[in-house]
Amino acid sequence: MSDAKRVLVAEDSSVIINLTKNVLSFENFSITAVKNGQQVLDKLEKEDFDLILMDINMPVMDGVACTKAIRKLPDPVKSKIPIIAITGNYKNFTLDDFKKAGLDDYVQKPLDYDLLLVTVKKHIYK
Repeated sequence: MSDAKRVLVAEDSSVIINLTKNVLSFENFSITAVKNGQQVLDKLEKEDFDLILMDINMPVMDGVACTKAIRKLPDPVKSKIPIIAITGNYKNFTLDDFKKAGLDDYVQKPLDYDLLLVTVKKHIYK
């Protein structure tokens, strides 16, 4: 069996973190969770991930600012990691807005966990 793919979940809601962990762990993904964008950057300094699920509205550093910072990282692998926005404010953004910010895709809240899983697999296994 291949090594579990590593997913970093950046989300300030413990409920969403726990549900996401349950869904993705069942599919043999290894999950690490943080509560804000600054913690994402701190984790990326020390660890490697295959994908990031990024809440757009978080304290300290929001998902868009964090994504822009990741895209500017000097590490060519980490700067290109697939990032999927998870947002309740999708009506305030278009997919084009997310792409301009450096996000690869988005899933709206309330999360449809079947769609989330399909979206994660689409970006990890491409």
